[in-house]
Amino acid sequence: MPDSGIDARLARRRFERAAPTYRAAARLEAEIGARMLERLDYMKIAPRRILDAGSGPPQRALGKRYRGAQVIALDYSLAMLRAGRRRFGFWERNPPQPVCGDFGLLPVAAAAIELVWSNMALHWAADPLAALREFHRVLTVEGLLSFSTLGPDTLAELRAAAGGARVHRFADMHDLGDMLVAAGFAAPVMDMERVTLLYADGEALLADLRASGQTCAGGGRARGLAGTRFRAALGEQLAARRRGGKLPISYEVVYGHAWKPAPRRAADERSVVRFF
Repeated sequence: MPDSGIDARLARRRFERAAPTYRAAARLEAEIGARMLERLDYMKIAPRRILDAGSGPPQRALGKRYRGAQVIALDYSLAMLRAGRRRFGFWERNPPQPVCGDFGLLPVAAAAIELVWSNMALHWAADPLAALREFHRVLTVEGLLSFSTLGPDTLAELRAAAGGARVHRFADMHDLGDMLVAAGFAAPVMDMERVTLLYADGEALLADLRASGQTCAGGGRARGLAGTRFRAALGEQLAARRRGGKLPISYEVVYGHAWKPAPRRAADERSVVRFF
């Protein structure tokens, strides 16, 4: 199975530390989440249970869109779940239910979910294919998976300045499509867009990444603290990329959705033939 190279325990620790500052720093995640919601306008679904996989601090948007649906906010960072939970008062109707768990082994029964939603989280899975198989397992037949994640051109400017060992490797859109098929999904649809965020300078970029917990947690990352000389050289290289007083940083955002089809074989291995 494909391995993203992510050190899952280190990534979890980074998000635990960033929980108090995550929401203010996660501007891209918030924007992409809004765009994903718009895409649901074209999906004829009325889910009773929704899994927000990699939720970060639980949010209201899915519950507002599908009123009456139970939203399960799943994240492997307990601090993130607690940070979001504090935003909901006792008067809140049907708040999302926080669950601490991992993509690779979801604490959810099989065929219990009609919509799996995952916004900008799949690139943190140590094994993306295993995560997709778990999403498939928990979905009902004809249930929908909708996700966004980061593609390989993300942070290209930082990778060029800092070196590949200090920036994650992100899966290609076509590889993700192949994984969806391998996981058992049908009719996968993939597309991509490039988003540019403007920062004052390299320090502002790095501060944003730290505040959102999204610093490098790759297993093959450069070890040890970066010295003064490295940080100065990094600052100079990023400064050379400024345009009009701002530092443009690229993000390749990959969107995907797919459906869980009816099984071709029954549990006793007999073939299922459907007549219409």
